[in-house]
Amino acid sequence: MEELLEIRSCIQDGHYAEALNLIGEMEEMSKDDKISKIESYLEILLLHLIKQQAEKRTTRSWNVSIKNAIDRIGYTNKRRKAGGFYLARKELYEAIEESWTLALRRASLETLEGRYDESQLARMIDEKQIKETALEIIAIN
Repeated sequence: MEELLEIRSCIQDGHYAEALNLIGEMEEMSKDDKISKIESYLEILLLHLIKQQAEKRTTRSWNVSIKNAIDRIGYTNKRRKAGGFYLARKELYEAIEESWTLALRRASLETLEGRYDESQLARMIDEKQIKETALEIIAIN
């Protein structure tokens, strides 16, 4: 809210370049917030995909979590007024890469009763396939 008041003041005082700079900063902050939310949902998606592959099974709860994460990623990524998306396919893959370590860490605590640490679990799964699966299911939804 403070930023809006500052923009108003800049416009009233005729400092248009400064107002535009502030608008640019606000847009960047908004995009960063959207990306952060998307990465949180990606972490949940990857967590459950890792668990499915490592345990060679799924549960209704995991499927619901996967579907919810996909829905929230799609909703958050969509630019409703301007059209398009915050993250294109390449950027989504980069976000998947960013989310991987945390997802693997969480999965090591939850998968197979937490018997394996991150590095052991990583050797049991196909990281590339999981990441590609995540990207594909996001893209088709």
